[in-house]
Amino acid sequence: MRHRKHTFKVGRRPDHRRAMLRNQVCSLIFEGRIKTSVTKAKETRRLAERMITLGKSGTLHHRRRAISKLHNVEAVGILFDEIAPQYREREGGYTRIIRAGHRQGDAAELCFLELVEAEVQTTKKKKVKQKRAEAPAEEVVEEETATEKAAEEEAATEEEVAEETAAGEPAEETVAGEAATDEAPAEEEDAQEEAPAEEEAAQEEAPAEEAAQEEAPAEEEDAQEEVPAEEAPAEEEDAPAGENEEKKD
Repeated sequence: MRHRKHTFKVGRRPDHRRAMLRNQVCSLIFEGRIKTSVTKAKETRRLAERMITLGKSGTLHHRRRAISKLHNVEAVGILFDEIAPQYREREGGYTRIIRAGHRQGDAAELCFLELVEAEVQTTKKKKVKQKRAEAPAEEVVEEETATEKAAEEEAATEEEVAEETAAGEPAEETVAGEAATDEAPAEEEDAQEEAPAEEEAAQEEAPAEEAAQEEAPAEEEDAQEEVPAEEAPAEEEDAPAGENEEKKD
């Protein structure tokens, strides 16, 4: 009889089978759920539950045994630090198989192999996705803070402008008063400057009038002198004429 004679060949060589099982267990650790055929899922479950049992002990010796089986230090670290502590109160049965129909092509029976009560999915890809998902949230927060700061700055500038306008109206009145006071002395100075100029012009015109007055008597005297000069020769001419007439008589 073939009691306890378990064989798993699936048409592969022993080293290929071992590598395939190692890779499937590591994918299960990283992803928390894998899709494969039922035959390979049953064999992968045997190795995965053994590794979880080693991880529950958590000693260095058991960690080295798990590394010797899986050949992946990162997967063993996640298994011992995050997955195994979740099953500390569970005695076996860490995985489940969910049937998923038949594969198109060869009609192989497919299933999902997943961890039971796996609350945290630990994987590089999921970490990257979480970081990428966190990045937009941080950007949104930064944008909100930036908009709030901008709104506060605008409010502050509006208040400053209002204060400046309120303070600017009296300032304009004072400036207008100062301008009026500045213009009044300027007008007085202009009037003072124009008054001496008018006086000087009047003084300059006064000698001209005096000179005109002096010229008028001089012209009159000349006229008077010319008139007797003209009469005297006429009388002289008349005098010889009269003498000649007397002589003729």
